[in-house]
Amino acid sequence: MNKVLILSGGSQGIGFATAKRFLAEGYTVLNLSRRAIELEGVQQVCIDMQERDWLDNCKDQLQACVKSADSVVLLHNAARHDSDSVRDLSAENFANVLQVNLVAPQQLNTLLLPHMKPGSAVLYMGSTLSEKAVAGCASYIASKHGVVGLMRATTQDLIGRGIHTACICPGFTDTAMLRGNLGDDPAVMSMVTGMVSYGRLIEPREIVDTLFFCAHNPVINGSVIHANLGQIER
Repeated sequence: MNKVLILSGGSQGIGFATAKRFLAEGYTVLNLSRRAIELEGVQQVCIDMQERDWLDNCKDQLQACVKSADSVVLLHNAARHDSDSVRDLSAENFANVLQVNLVAPQQLNTLLLPHMKPGSAVLYMGSTLSEKAVAGCASYIASKHGVVGLMRATTQDLIGRGIHTACICPGFTDTAMLRGNLGDDPAVMSMVTGMVSYGRLIEPREIVDTLFFCAHNPVINGSVIHANLGQIER
């Protein structure tokens, strides 16, 4: 059986761990990202989803990969996370974030869904901020709320196709991006882990296990899965 994973943003973090797991499970893995993934066996397509026409040079390759597959897992993982506020967020910057986080996934849907067979899955990577908000990242929050809406629309529009979908919303996950944002201050790390009921960061493999389950269990069709170890509300 020819099983294919097409994911965006797989060069690091959760995306990298996902590519590694699916590869080990016998999937053909194709990664879409600006920086090439350093993982033997993965097919790399270097693109910049920031550009509106980013699909032009790879659409034939992607469609051929999907058409030849018995089942496809399409994982919308790439994201842009800016520090901004509704007080001063420019239309240009807002549009650029939406392009990566929300428009590009739909561009992929339009291209690939007509060729995906029953038993396939479309998974969206959300965030704890897909259904709540904090100060200082308005464009990211708005886009991740939009991802939930796009997933729910996908569920309704694919009725009868045998293709299921879900939005997985990780909490504080131990990735290079998170540690880069937090810095080296132990007090900051303590504050973050203090917001998690288990008192620790989530391991990327824990999110990957959740993704793998969602990819193979259509009972979760249309669900928003919060994988955050139980965040403490204050």
